[in-house]
Formats: sequence, structure tokens, C-alpha cells
Amino acid sequence: MNDFDFFIGTWNVHNRRLVSRLTGSDEWEEFAGRSTCTRHFDGAANVDEIVFPAKGFSGLTVRVCDPATREWSIYWASSTGGALGLPPMVGRFEGGRGEFYADDAHEGRPVRCRFIWTVGGPDSCRWEQAFSVDGERTWETNWTMDFTRA
Repeated sequence: MNDFDFFIGTWNVHNRRLVSRLTGSDEWEEFAGRSTCTRHFDGAANVDEIVFPAKGFSGLTVRVCDPATREWSIYWASSTGGALGLPPMVGRFEGGRGEFYADDAHEGRPVRCRFIWTVGGPDSCRWEQAFSVDGERTWETNWTMDFTRA
């Protein structure tokens, strides 16, 4: 239940985000962030806050592991929205890779959302988000974050 222990601490974050999602765009914007993650419930939960100075907003992630299934539920909130995003992303780690899924919407359009977490070692990791609109046959990666320990 301590799959996210690698993420505890403070990180410098390189963000790369598609300017326009689900439009066939290949124009990316890049910007910096800084994230701090804390451990709770003996590793079965954690909370991180990420600040995007150039964008003028922050995000908060709450992750909680179900001890019976060993599945994580991941909730996101933005300082611009004022509420936890629902439904949560749900999934698990196998080795150094975690996959998490939820049905969601983007600009009113139903999407299947996927997060992938990849552990690169004690001082690096990567998060990526992708959307599918065709039943998971294809995915459009629309946001990546490369973390290096501060």
C-alpha cells in the first residue's frame, strides 16, 4: 500500500501540455512547476500540491489506497475550480509503472482518461495523461510531467 512512497518530497516539474486536445493538434506548451508530496496512513494515502507560477494556478492531488483491492483512487482539484474532480482515477502499480483510468468529459465530450506513472529511480519519475474517444483503441497523450527531486 505504499506504491507512491517514491513520490514523497519536493520536486521540480517540467510540464508539456497540448494546446488543443482532441483536435489533431501537435502544438505543445511547456512550463515549470514545483510539487510537494506528503505521506499519510502509513503509506496508504498521500497528498501533493503542485504550483504552476507561469500559469497562475495550483493543483492538489489526493491519493488513497483500498487495502482489500490494492487499488488507488486519485482525486484532483485545481485552484481555479474549487472542487475535487470526480470520478476518481482508479488503478494500481505493477513494478515501477502505475496505470489509472476513469470515464470523464472534455469540453462536454465523453472521454476515457488514463494516467500513467513511471518511476525512473529515486530522483525522477514521470506522469502522463491521455484521452481516448474510441473505446481505448487509441490514446492521445495530452499532458506530461517530468519530475526531478529538488
